[in-house]
Amino acid sequence: MNESLVLDAAHRHCQSLQDALTGFRRQSLRQLAAWGAELAAVLPVGGRLLAAGNGGSAAQAQHLTAELVGRYRQERPAYSAIALHAETSSVTAIGNDYGFDQVYARQVSAHGRPGDILVLLSTSGRSANLITAAVTGRAAGLRVWAMTGPGPNPLAEASDEALCVDADTTATVQETHLVAVHLLCECFDAAGGAPAPGRAEAARPVAANRRLS
Repeated sequence: MNESLVLDAAHRHCQSLQDALTGFRRQSLRQLAAWGAELAAVLPVGGRLLAAGNGGSAAQAQHLTAELVGRYRQERPAYSAIALHAETSSVTAIGNDYGFDQVYARQVSAHGRPGDILVLLSTSGRSANLITAAVTGRAAGLRVWAMTGPGPNPLAEASDEALCVDADTTATVQETHLVAVHLLCECFDAAGGAPAPGRAEAARPVAANRRLS
């Protein structure tokens, strides 16, 4: 084994991520702050976040929903967030009956309500099932946000807003998406998603009333 070659590969990987994060920090933080504020206006009053991706991006989507149903850093109420790919029986049934392009769109139709938020993650921005979900979500009145690799790409164009990571490799895009997921949670909490003690319980009846209306 040539240790120098292995070490060089590791350095190149780290440099690629550092370069991507430098551009991401310059171009995308304001957008994530706006998304966090919008999410903080939706979830505490009974809105829902739906998320989806394929492969590694599916793991990132589920990471996001876990942070919202659980917590990110500080104690706060649990919020409604569903990773659509994790609904395995629905995914396999829909894929079998309607085709793989519909596995997320049909769930968006089932679970999404006007004003809810749909987050779609794709390193290529060209996954047909995510593009179909974006079109379905917007038609149903959801706000659709995409996290993708370099733009322009079809998923970014099909969404209301997109955060496009300028990086050369799938791995670097996915690693930057993880930073974006954590920053979205950070901005959500800072914008009011983590209310002061005593406010959390007061918000629960409002949330229940919204979903029943």
